[in-house]
Amino acid sequence: MKRIIVATGNMGKIREIKSIMNDDDIEILSMKEAGLETDVEENGTTFEENALLKARAIHEKCKELVLADDSGLEVDALNKEPGIYSARYLGEDTPYSIKNAAIIERLDGVPKEERTGRFVCAVAAVLPDGKEIVVRETMEGYIGYEERGTNGFGYDPIFRPEGYEVSSGELPMEEKNQISHRGKAFRKMWEILSKEENNG
Repeated sequence: MKRIIVATGNMGKIREIKSIMNDDDIEILSMKEAGLETDVEENGTTFEENALLKARAIHEKCKELVLADDSGLEVDALNKEPGIYSARYLGEDTPYSIKNAAIIERLDGVPKEERTGRFVCAVAAVLPDGKEIVVRETMEGYIGYEERGTNGFGYDPIFRPEGYEVSSGELPMEEKNQISHRGKAFRKMWEILSKEENNG
C-alpha cells in the first residue's frame, strides 16, 4: 500500500487527508496528480452510495487502491438540507459565502437549541482486487449566526462543533482533524486498510 489515489480534485481535501493519515511512506494523490480524469454523476441517494460511485469509477481506470468520500452538512431545522446536495446547493459553482449566507438567512429567528446539525462523511475504498469497504462518521454541532474563521473550507465558517465556542473555520487543522467527520472517517478507514495489509 505505497500509493493511494483519492477521487477528488479538491486540494484542500487532499491536504486534510494527508494530515489525517500522516504516513510519509504512503503517496496520496489527487486524480489530477495521478493523471486520471473522469466525470462521475453522483446520483446516489446516500453519502455512502455517492462515495462508492466515485471510488468505483476511478478504480475502473487504474485498478489501484482508490479512496473516495462524500460529505456534507445536514441541518435539522431545514429537513436535513443541504445533505447529499451540499456541494451543489444553490448551484454547482455558487461560492460557499453565498451558500452559508442562505443557510443563516433560512434559520433567521430559529433559537440555538433548534439550530442543530452535523457534518457527515462516508469514505469508500476500492482495493486493487475490487474489494469494497465503506465507513461513515459524523461531527455534531449547530449552525452559528455568522461566518467566522478562514481555516478549513466549505461550510466550516458557519458550523460550531459540539462543546466548542468557535466555528470549524476557526480551529487549527490539527485540532479540527481530531474531531471532524472526515478525520474520524479517514482514521477508521486507515485502521481497516492497515489490518487488510497486514492480513494480506
